[in-house]
Amino acid sequence: MRRIFTDVVSNTHTVEQQAAAILTSLDQAAFVWDLATDQLVWTDCGATVFRDVPALALGSGAAFAQLIEPTRSIRTDALSSGARVDRGEGVAYRIEYGVRAETSAAITWIEESGRWFAGPDGKPAYVQGIVRVDNERHAREEQLLKLAQNDPLTGELNRSHLVASLAETFEEALRFRLSFAFMVVAIDHLSRINDSFGFDVADEVICEVARRLRARLRGGDVLGRFSGNKLGLILKNCSVEDMQVAAERFLAGIRGEVVPTSSGPVAVTVSIGAVNAPRFARNVDDVINRAQETLELTRSRRAGSFAMWQPNLERDEQRKLNIRVTDEIVTALNERRIMMAFEPVVSSKARDQVAFYEALVRMKQEDGQVLLAPDIVPVAEKLGLIRLVDHRILELVVAELLAAPNVRLSLNVSPGTAADPDWWSSIESLLRTHPEVAQRLIVEITETVAIQDLDDARGFVSRLKNFGCRIAIDDFGAGYTSFRNLRKLGVDIVKIDGAFVQNLAHSGDDRAFVQTLLDLARRLGIETVAEWVQDEESARLLSSWGCDYIQGRLIGLATSARPWVDGDAAQPAIGR
Repeated sequence: MRRIFTDVVSNTHTVEQQAAAILTSLDQAAFVWDLATDQLVWTDCGATVFRDVPALALGSGAAFAQLIEPTRSIRTDALSSGARVDRGEGVAYRIEYGVRAETSAAITWIEESGRWFAGPDGKPAYVQGIVRVDNERHAREEQLLKLAQNDPLTGELNRSHLVASLAETFEEALRFRLSFAFMVVAIDHLSRINDSFGFDVADEVICEVARRLRARLRGGDVLGRFSGNKLGLILKNCSVEDMQVAAERFLAGIRGEVVPTSSGPVAVTVSIGAVNAPRFARNVDDVINRAQETLELTRSRRAGSFAMWQPNLERDEQRKLNIRVTDEIVTALNERRIMMAFEPVVSSKARDQVAFYEALVRMKQEDGQVLLAPDIVPVAEKLGLIRLVDHRILELVVAELLAAPNVRLSLNVSPGTAADPDWWSSIESLLRTHPEVAQRLIVEITETVAIQDLDDARGFVSRLKNFGCRIAIDDFGAGYTSFRNLRKLGVDIVKIDGAFVQNLAHSGDDRAFVQTLLDLARRLGIETVAEWVQDEESARLLSSWGCDYIQGRLIGLATSARPWVDGDAAQPAIGR
């Protein structure tokens, strides 16, 4: 019997040794924790898992807690949390924490799982569990968190977390009556670097600019990637005076030395727009918008410089006006108060022969007053509403042409509309549905549009001429388009800019310029219209020089009435 007992004890000891060996190989250790005495007993492999931890620190829960980060009470909190009850099988728990043996030592990340068992009072009395080293998984989670928070190129905060940090800084500034600066730093002409050296070199430039900015920040300041070529800086406890000093330091740090790249050195400058908050911003959106607004203003004036946002009553009033005008135009469109006026274009030799009418936009206001095209078009273009206005005028012009089969009308197309696919869809649909209208429709584009992109302009002209429309270049002479380009465009009519016509009788320079334009147009077989004809002498000169048609105050200003309804319906054909 004694021998059997000895064998059992021996086998049990062997099993324990094997279990301990397995735990050690897995970087794990088992423990029992007596909460009444706070005694903490580990298997032999405990010392292996916690190599640098003194034995005394492993002997009690309190001593072990002193090494735990970030919350020393995490183990006791796990046992007391919730309303869980031990019904004889113990209560499972699982926690994660870091253990640092010394202040300068690295953290060992631990996953602890186990069960606590209740004493007579139902409260936790002792714990059995296992700990295992979990450094790799924790490192992966840290890396994923970093990727979620940081820009992959520069390693700095990405935009969403930069904005989140900005929001925290704003709240802190309000709470403690502090001020801070937000700067948007843009790398000047980054597209040129892309074109000249390649996108990989541009990426190197972005990284180096971020590095130089980071090197010049104070502790606690924040740097992040705001957008493609822009970086955002949050300078805490920064006054208006401090902003100027900091900005000059950043500008000098970037332009002071060329940026070394894999393709050679690249000279780089940055522009900075900034705002001091909360002094000049009511919320985070204000902070961002005003910094960007100031940046764009700075870059438009002089690249490589700095400006800070300042109150501007004139600008604020203009914005209020823009909002009001935008509302007025949109309301007028919805209420069908966008109308047309018709200005006659007549033969220079027989003024009783109307070649066509130019359809000009008008807007009837709620009080009955009517705004003219110069009051509407520039504002609509500036505010991005001209496309909607042009759509409405197109509909009105086609309706007039359908109602009056003998009338020819011209309409102006703004630069933004000329490339608008929705406008093209509308005009193509209308002209396919009413092909007879196209023969009596003249589309006017400005010379500025024509010379911006000659190939696009040629495509515009070609598509419309395929439907049977005629094309006119408006304000010709203002952009100094060469006649070689004019011939390539294939337009039918040239309308000479009125600025050269209105003083024709009194300006030798204007006479010489207009006469040259008319002579060259005639040689190219392009019809001509002189705008803004004010007096008989100018009309006589234009006729003698071979100008085909004239329009302006002398002939008659635009009117909302339809002259052809009063019997002037017979329209001579234009074109050779």
